[in-house]
Amino acid sequence: MSQPGQSFMKGTLVLSIAAFINRILGFISGMYIARVLGAEGIGLLMMAHPLVPLVITITELGLPVAISKLVAEASARGERMKVRRILHVSLAVTSVLSVTLTTVSLLGSEWIASILLSDQRAYYAMLAITPIAPIVAVSAVLKGYFRGMQQMKTIAASDVLEHTVQIACVLALVHLLLPYGVAYAAAGAMAASVVSEAISLLFLMISYKLYGESKSPGETWASHLKEGKSTLAELLQIGLPTTGHGIIQSVYSTFQPLLITTSLALAGVGTALATKQFGMLAGYTFPLLFMPSFITQSLSTALIPAIGEAAANKNNLLMHERMDQALGLGLLIGAPATVILFEWATPLTTLVYDAPEAGLLLKVLAPMFFLHYFDAPLHAILLGLGRAKATLWNYVTAMVFKTVSIFVFGSQFGIIGVAYGIGIGIVMQTLLNFFSISSSIGFYWSLRPYVKVGICMLLMAICGHWSFDYLTVQGLPMIWSVIGSIAGSLLLYFAALMLTGMVKWKHPRLRFSIPW
Repeated sequence: MSQPGQSFMKGTLVLSIAAFINRILGFISGMYIARVLGAEGIGLLMMAHPLVPLVITITELGLPVAISKLVAEASARGERMKVRRILHVSLAVTSVLSVTLTTVSLLGSEWIASILLSDQRAYYAMLAITPIAPIVAVSAVLKGYFRGMQQMKTIAASDVLEHTVQIACVLALVHLLLPYGVAYAAAGAMAASVVSEAISLLFLMISYKLYGESKSPGETWASHLKEGKSTLAELLQIGLPTTGHGIIQSVYSTFQPLLITTSLALAGVGTALATKQFGMLAGYTFPLLFMPSFITQSLSTALIPAIGEAAANKNNLLMHERMDQALGLGLLIGAPATVILFEWATPLTTLVYDAPEAGLLLKVLAPMFFLHYFDAPLHAILLGLGRAKATLWNYVTAMVFKTVSIFVFGSQFGIIGVAYGIGIGIVMQTLLNFFSISSSIGFYWSLRPYVKVGICMLLMAICGHWSFDYLTVQGLPMIWSVIGSIAGSLLLYFAALMLTGMVKWKHPRLRFSIPW
């Protein structure tokens, strides 16, 4: 088990490796389900799923983020009793809320299905997935605790275990229930998620029992809850804005397709073509853009308690060091990802989706999406500083700008205008989070690393463009031209990073180090 003092970058690495493994496992599971259930079964799964994230968002109340911050601060001050109180109060609140809402959902399942489900065959899948809410809520609380103690290996192990169990359960349940019809098979796929989450929760509970905080004499649940009003207030101060952020995001995601198709209609695009263009944007472009984001998400997960601990100790130097490390890693990852998504936009959408026309949308969004690799760490820094309200208002403001931009540009320039509108929202949110941090603790950075990485990006783009054209002229199939040119340009990128001193080998263990 990792000690609370494990390094921030080591925690990020552990979570990133686990996230990468989970992406692969999730891809395998999704591919199997898609092939066995077909488009009809996948449609039933998608219909049954949307209610659950909303229930989970409400039951969690944003507490996992608040827990990781407050536990890190209490642990840094040596307040072991407060660490346990935070956990007990959080578990009590989420357990009551999740069980209550899940019970209401189950009792009113037929009424909910009659309103939300356009195909009533998805009813069984909806019933199968509903019990997952309390399991996920309790797991999230325990993960918040382990994040606060900076024990990232426990979280990584539970996530990998969950995805591994899910694949096994999907294979078994879908195969077992498919003879009874696609509706029951879809329900089996949903039930597999519940079982895997339950196994993951069991692992987290055992880990806490073995390695968690030991109780003091006379310490009980009742004593923690009786004296936990101030603790609950601290949790909700961060948790409620985070919950509001999640709810607004869910509602906006629900209405965004209508906004986009309406703006396209005003641009004179027919219904069928508008649906196709929206599918290219949401189904082809976004997955490619978000593919490298598992690293920045892992970075953000480790960053919240790291900033919270530094803030609790009033260590401004450590705070800025963590910020520099986070933004530096975001830069080193985001730079080559942006070059690849821009330079190989059309070949990628052709190879992956057989949709070369989606390449233009990817090329438009990739440069603006570069800021997304900084936005996730900036968002985490604000949460670590306890400025959850700032993140909420920044998101709302950026969402308003994005909505207006999508409508204005989309109605004038079609789907390309929509892409620019979405990009404007990303730029606005990143800048707002940056200014919020600057106003809180100042923001001191050197332009030299960014100039060096910019030069490396340029060299990578030139090399990639030349090598792809050369390999294509030599008659290689497109897939090998793409793989060869990307591999060659990445080697040049990392070689340029080492030559400019951005990345160095650390002897004698031969490890990479980032001199930030």
